[in-house]
Amino acid sequence: MGGLDHFFVDSFSGTVLNIKFSVDCMEKAAVEKAFRDFLRYLRVERNYSDHTVRNYESDLRQFAGFMRQRGKQIGGEDKTPLVPGQVDHLDIRAYLASLYRRNAKSSVARKLSALRSFFGYLVRQAEIKQNPADMVSAPKMGKPIPDFLQVDEAFQLMHGPDSDNVLGSRDRAILEVLYSCGLRVSELTGLDLDSLNVELGIARVIGKGDKERIVPIGDKAKNALFDYLKKRGELLAGRPDNRALFLNNRGGRLSSRSVARLVKKHMQRCNLGRPLSPHGLRHSFATHLLDAGADLRAVQELLGHVSLSTTQRYTHLSVDKLMAEYDKAHPRSRLRRQEKADEEEV
Repeated sequence: MGGLDHFFVDSFSGTVLNIKFSVDCMEKAAVEKAFRDFLRYLRVERNYSDHTVRNYESDLRQFAGFMRQRGKQIGGEDKTPLVPGQVDHLDIRAYLASLYRRNAKSSVARKLSALRSFFGYLVRQAEIKQNPADMVSAPKMGKPIPDFLQVDEAFQLMHGPDSDNVLGSRDRAILEVLYSCGLRVSELTGLDLDSLNVELGIARVIGKGDKERIVPIGDKAKNALFDYLKKRGELLAGRPDNRALFLNNRGGRLSSRSVARLVKKHMQRCNLGRPLSPHGLRHSFATHLLDAGADLRAVQELLGHVSLSTTQRYTHLSVDKLMAEYDKAHPRSRLRRQEKADEEEV
């Protein structure tokens, strides 16, 4: 829809004036308003974190860019805007097909989920009649075993940083807290000084959806925190204290990317031979607890998982150990092993 032609008669001269009123700007403004309203809904009503809302916005803008290249538009500067009600499932399928060339299946599924949420919101707001993304299937994904450290590798990594200086003490405290508490990296960087009671060994964590939980801090992590807190003031260097627990070398709150870099650095220094994200320490925390016999629901609470099925991803080692114990202890299993041994002797 490029514009509307309106015809008016000049009452003084009687001549016909052909005035073209473009609706491009109005449509662009309406689409941008839909974006803003949806993102505000995620932030205010769904209590999504700023990081999650930014991801949604990025995914929506990426789809908008694809639609511009496709000769249609959602927002932006093109002259032929397309309002959301004109998007169909074929557009979304073509968009997903373009993503497969350079994105993992999990990323494609997330981007489709963002579109489903956005168009679903517009349906509930009576802006459109149906959700075009509902007619598109998400990619089938396997369930890979999460990357984690063996217990001795985790111990080796914890001793990697040199705690003789403030940055080394900070890094060791970060590694110990990630492994001791099983925190997400965003939860770690969101910790403030008043989030901890190191004496009691507990931390108040704000997780996904601004949900609060209390997690215990292990003795090794407590000692590392005590050591870091004694030196933390060196990172401020006279600057105002922003109350963040973990600071960068300029006295500001440490970012998630900085934590990822320092985990990678210490993995390399310890010659552990493979990359590991901060989330890998969360995986290690859960795996080691379950392998030692911890209750699955207790681990669920510690991790802040809403669904028990999410926590069950970490039972892979425990199941292997359980099967080994079964083979050793169950009479039918012993009988089967004896029969196999007899066959080998024959």
